[in-house]
Amino acid sequence: MNRLISRWRNAALATQFAVAGGIVMLVAMLVVGQWVAARISETVIRNWANATALYMESFISPLSQDLADSDELSPLAHRALDEVFTSTSLGARVVSYKIWKEQGRIIDASDHALLGRQFPVGPELRAAWAGEVSASLADLTEQENAGEAALGVPLLEIYSPIREVWSGRVIGVVEFYERADALVADLTQARRRSWGAVAAVFAAIGLVLWGIVARGSRLIVAQAAELQQQVAELAELSAHNTALRLRVQGAAGRISALHDQVLRQVGADLHDGPAQQLAFAALRMDSLAPHLASDGALLLAEMERAVKDAIREIRSISRGVALPDIAERCPCAFIADLAETHRARSGTDVEVTCLADDLPPLDAAVKTCLYRFVQEGLTNAWRHAEGREQAVWLGRVGDRLVLSVTDRGPGPGMQISGSADGGLGLAGLRDRVEALGGLFDIRARNGGGTELSMELQLGQNK
Repeated sequence: MNRLISRWRNAALATQFAVAGGIVMLVAMLVVGQWVAARISETVIRNWANATALYMESFISPLSQDLADSDELSPLAHRALDEVFTSTSLGARVVSYKIWKEQGRIIDASDHALLGRQFPVGPELRAAWAGEVSASLADLTEQENAGEAALGVPLLEIYSPIREVWSGRVIGVVEFYERADALVADLTQARRRSWGAVAAVFAAIGLVLWGIVARGSRLIVAQAAELQQQVAELAELSAHNTALRLRVQGAAGRISALHDQVLRQVGADLHDGPAQQLAFAALRMDSLAPHLASDGALLLAEMERAVKDAIREIRSISRGVALPDIAERCPCAFIADLAETHRARSGTDVEVTCLADDLPPLDAAVKTCLYRFVQEGLTNAWRHAEGREQAVWLGRVGDRLVLSVTDRGPGPGMQISGSADGGLGLAGLRDRVEALGGLFDIRARNGGGTELSMELQLGQNK
């Protein structure tokens, strides 16, 4: 059954219409054909019966007027009726007859054994007493029709009212059986022609509809094939774009790593070069102080302070641009170190929440991005929010890595406007995050403060 259903669903629209429409059209053709054949038979039999009844009435009515005043026919009328049905051409057509009175009593019949007998009144006899001519192909199964059934030929059973000449009142009913060989042949031919006409009409309608559906089906199949080809091309293009995007993100990550490497080299060069030379100069200045006069000693002291301030500034810069080796470390570990360093430098507490068990393996570019994000976020919170209720949260939400740095300062407007005097910290963070295909956001928190957040799709940075 499932196989048939599957084959049906996979079949073309024209095939489905041919099968389903063929069944519907066949059922409709049978119903309509049967109805048309029945109406043709009914009409032909009625017209044939009316013509025969009118012909019979011209013979029987004059001989049956005694029934207006009596329930019996006169012997003369009996003999006249027998001669009509045996000695005229009418006898060749009508094989038997019965004349009925009310309550179903036979007062005359071609079979004299039925005279005086009473039978149940059927619907045809009742309709004839109401003045209607009724006819049907004889069933001949009733007891009164035993003689007719013995003939073995198709008969048309006709009930016709006998009317009083001057008043038109029904005074009796004549039932007669006419040979129906020609009628049956005509009916068979009429049915055959009506069935042929109905079948031809329905076949023509079915073919026209099937042609329309077949054309539409071919168009749909062609469009479906074209759509499948377009989908395949789009899928190929999407895969190509995804590969290009991953390559761009990988290149951006490598550029970011190279940038950090350059910064580390700059920091090391500052620490090992100018800082050491300035330190040496400071030492030499200390040795010159005893040999100078008071004014010169004072000038030398000012120069020494300037040199030492430069040394501290260079060391501070070198520490800020230098990046520790985080490639092999867990993000939770270096975020905790950043919070501790920030606490030591600023004297403000940082609440760190890191869901280490949910974190997948991360590459160096992602870890570098996390490091710089926390570093810049805490620095901004200290500068613009006075370090109030600083917090860092790192974890996995579905298939995304989420990192946020929050505070309870005046809000993001101060941080954005305040970044203009400090350089491109937030702008650099946005570029770094978006280069890895992530989302960067800064927004106000309910109840005051700022939330700096980033999201990275896990598994796309290879």
